[in-house]
Amino acid sequence: MTRIGITGHSDLTADSVPLVREALGEALKPYTDDQLVGVSCLARGADQLFAEVVLDAGGVLEVVLPSVDYRENKVKPYNRDQFDGLLMRSSAVRYMPHRIAGRAAYEDANETVLGDIDRLFAVWDGRPADGKGGTGDAVEAARGRRIPVEVIWPAGAERR
Repeated sequence: MTRIGITGHSDLTADSVPLVREALGEALKPYTDDQLVGVSCLARGADQLFAEVVLDAGGVLEVVLPSVDYRENKVKPYNRDQFDGLLMRSSAVRYMPHRIAGRAAYEDANETVLGDIDRLFAVWDGRPADGKGGTGDAVEAARGRRIPVEVIWPAGAERR
C-alpha cells in the first residue's frame, strides 16, 4: 500500500487545471498497481484535483478537514457540489479538533497529513509560502521529515 498526500495551490487558473490534472495522473501511474491511498484536505484547486485523479485511478481517498466549520464557512458556494461529491466518495474523514477554520487548524491538518503518508505530491510553483501552513511550508516540513516530495508544476501552469 502506498499512501500519498497532497499539498498545493488553490488559486490555479482555469487553463492550468487540465495541465495539473494530467501531470497528477502521470505522477500517480507508478502507484496504481499498488493499493493507492490519497490523503487530502479537499481544498479547492490542487487538493480536489488530486482527489479526483486518485479516485479515477481506482485508489482510495482519505480526507483530513481542518475544522468542524470548514465546509460551511470556507468552501465557496460555487465549489460545494464538487467538495460534497468528493467527500461522499472518501473512505474516511478526520476532523481536526478545531471548531473554527484558521491558521492553527490548517497547520494541524497539514501535520496530520504529513504524519500519515509515504510521500507527498506538491502542486507548487516553488515560491515561498505567504504564511504558516502554505504549500511551501508543507514541502519544507515534509523534506525535514525525510518524506519524499514530488513537485508537480507542469509547463504553462499559473496561479491567479
